[in-house]
Amino acid sequence: MSDRSKDKTILIVDDAPENISILAELLNEYNIKVATNGEKALKIIASGTPISLILLDIIMPGINGFEVAAKLKEDPKTTAIPIVFVTGEKDVDSFVKGFELGAEDYIQKPFDPNVILYTVKSKLGLP
Repeated sequence: MSDRSKDKTILIVDDAPENISILAELLNEYNIKVATNGEKALKIIASGTPISLILLDIIMPGINGFEVAAKLKEDPKTTAIPIVFVTGEKDVDSFVKGFELGAEDYIQKPFDPNVILYTVKSKLGLP
C-alpha cells in the first residue's frame, strides 16, 4: 500500500452486495466506506468523513445514483468530490445524463479489474 493511496477514502454506493465485495477487494489499498443506497451515501458524506472518490451505482431503490449526484453537485461542500458511475446501463441517454450531472467517468458492469484500478488511480491523481 502506498502512502498516497492509504490517505484516500473511496465511497462505494451499490445495492448489490456482490458488487460491493468485488470493488472493495480490488481497492483494498484504499480506505473504503460502503453505502447500500443513496440515503446512506448522503448520510456518510454529511457526517464529515472526507471522501476522495465516489463509485456510484445508478439504479438503486429509493434515491437513485442520478439523484445522489445532483444533490452532491448542488452543495458547495461536496461539489468537488469526483463521481464515477458504476452501472450496467448501456443507453447513451444515461451516459449523457450522468455527465451533465457532473460525473467524471463511467465503469461498466460486469467489472473489468484493470478498468476499475486504472480509473480510480486516474481520478485520484495517482501514478
